[in-house]
Amino acid sequence: MSGGMLLLALPALLAAAAIIIVPSPANAAVSYDHRAVVINGQRRILISGSIHYPRSTPEMWPDLLQKAKDGGLDVVQTYVFWNGHEPVQGQYYFGDRYDLVRFVKLAKQAGLYVHLRIGPYVCAEWNFGGFPVWLKYVPGISFRTDNAPFKAAMQTFVEKIVSMMKSEGLFEWQGGPIILAQVENEYGPMESVMGGGAKPYASWAAKMAVATGAGVPWVMCKQDDAPDPVINTCNGFYCDYFSPNSNSKPTMWTEAWTGWFTAFGGPVPHRPVEDMAFAVARFIQKGGSFVNYYMYHGGTNFDRTSGGPFIATSYDYDAPIDEYGLLRQPKWSHLRDLHKAIKQAEPALVSGDPTIQSIGNYEKAYVFKSSSGACAAFLSNYHTNAASQVVFNGRRYDLPAWSISVLPDCKTAVFNTATVSEPSAPARMSPVGGFSWQSYSEATNSLDDRAFTKDGLVEQLSMTWDKSDYLWYTTYVNIDSNEQFLKSGQWPQLTIYSAGHALQVFVNGQSYGAAYGGYDSPKLTYSGYVKMWQGSNKISILSAAVGLPNQGTHYEEWNVGVLGPVTLSGLNEGKRDLSNQKWTYQIGLHGESLGVHSVAGSSSVEWGGAAGKQPLTWHKAYFNAPSGTAPVALDMGSMGKGQAWVNGHHIGRYWSYKASGGSCGGCGYTGTYSETKCQTGCGDISQRYYHVPRSWLNPSGNLLVVLEEFGGDLSGVKLVTRTT
Repeated sequence: MSGGMLLLALPALLAAAAIIIVPSPANAAVSYDHRAVVINGQRRILISGSIHYPRSTPEMWPDLLQKAKDGGLDVVQTYVFWNGHEPVQGQYYFGDRYDLVRFVKLAKQAGLYVHLRIGPYVCAEWNFGGFPVWLKYVPGISFRTDNAPFKAAMQTFVEKIVSMMKSEGLFEWQGGPIILAQVENEYGPMESVMGGGAKPYASWAAKMAVATGAGVPWVMCKQDDAPDPVINTCNGFYCDYFSPNSNSKPTMWTEAWTGWFTAFGGPVPHRPVEDMAFAVARFIQKGGSFVNYYMYHGGTNFDRTSGGPFIATSYDYDAPIDEYGLLRQPKWSHLRDLHKAIKQAEPALVSGDPTIQSIGNYEKAYVFKSSSGACAAFLSNYHTNAASQVVFNGRRYDLPAWSISVLPDCKTAVFNTATVSEPSAPARMSPVGGFSWQSYSEATNSLDDRAFTKDGLVEQLSMTWDKSDYLWYTTYVNIDSNEQFLKSGQWPQLTIYSAGHALQVFVNGQSYGAAYGGYDSPKLTYSGYVKMWQGSNKISILSAAVGLPNQGTHYEEWNVGVLGPVTLSGLNEGKRDLSNQKWTYQIGLHGESLGVHSVAGSSSVEWGGAAGKQPLTWHKAYFNAPSGTAPVALDMGSMGKGQAWVNGHHIGRYWSYKASGGSCGGCGYTGTYSETKCQTGCGDISQRYYHVPRSWLNPSGNLLVVLEEFGGDLSGVKLVTRTT
């Protein structure tokens, strides 16, 4: 910009700066100080839990929010999912599971505040980290850095969400429930690897957010350089080590991880509630005043929303409320009792910082006192395998190993993190019926009128824009009559290198198997001997994506699909590279274009008898809803890989991918927890059951459609109900 323009712009810049550096006024509905978030003049110790609205159905929301309230939560926290709300640039959607306004209003009805994490980068093991795929193809764009096209798109979305919440009167100063907002997400660790544009971008994001005039404090998690007045917060399994970057800001934990996500091909992680409660008590005793459980209800990655790639459809997260909306005991009750104890201690906790006394080699007392005489204490034992007896204020207290006792009056221990009173209540999956199937085979040797031809191999996402998981790569190979293998019967070897995530090979319409990557290594290689005849031979490769990346530096530049080389060896000439010849492409499957997964579209094709074990086949069945109200699921353990729909609703991807690696021995609660410490299902299918929300079912005549990619045993598919 020219010097003259700079002078003209200076007053506006100064005005913006003035907005940014003014702290929240003391009479604001929500403000903060060193000790806590302040709501209408009152400091609060706030217990929060993450419930993501698209990972459940609107019909589930009231019950989930009530269970959160009953569990002692003050706040519900959710991301805002940009790709769900703006699937096509400039075309917005806020219906059904994406009805954000309805979700926020229901939270208020349940008596909960809301922390809105607008991002709009969310990570969240969600497809493309929450970014819409069209964003990748905006000219000149570079994600999450000081890049004008990216910042313009991000600002437009953030401002849209803030103005929508304002117009609905949903911020606390308007009488609504929203008390906090978040911009960006876990960006701090990226700054050292994202180059020179990183720090200016982070600073810009903070200032842009504050300038929206939301009227509530903004946070940036894992952002040690968050500028005033934005609060930097902690995410992790433990956050008692954390202090904000200014003494004027409260100590906040935006993600206290209740477990971990499941990946296809990985075991299922769990976190003992004794350690979860210990971590929270450690944080509160140190002076923390806001804790959010990530997740409180994890839910389900319906449609194709799971990211990774290779993140499972279940996002249960070992949360206090399980994927199906049932209480996970004893986790839910034990944490509820911890919250009660913390609330009893709140008058002392909000008054100031603790004094710390050593009461043993591994034991400490954290004591809070108010000027009005309130007193609360936390007695902690950090020994990992020995209980201890301590003396505090002249009284004796027994502390189990790796535990904290809460004394809301500095005398009576009302709660100990390691002493669980609620019995365990494992969930049961009970079969309630099988299915009678009809099948329709996807064409594997013919392309339809949507096909197009290009020179060489192309990257998959640039073709599909993620409208489908699937892209056909088809080419032709001419075999001369003098090829030796025609006489010897030693078939040539086809080798395919792919950026991921899975593929199937067909030659002249015949299946020659599949290959796939995994969570830690999405790239893959296929190699197999293929039968060819004299003349023209058709090689068809079906490439399948299994969710787009949701984290990493410039993950928008990561590739998917068959990038080659693709070679044929065992010919007279040796090895022939097919990569640069003409390839014909078709986006998606024929059955997808006909909508055979829907009630209307399923009647557009001829269905025959059940064709189990066949690759690339659609199967349909009708069923009645199970009686009662217990949550419903599909047992897909006998199938291979694919997708499933009920009455046109997309349940998600299924995959009977067996877990390799992991450590599934015993699980003690003591000692530092990590996501690999307590696992189950080593050697078993990572996810066997798939949630079918009750609200998607009719009493009778429900249509189930399954797209099976690899082939599977249909007789093993069962409808089940979940009870505890």
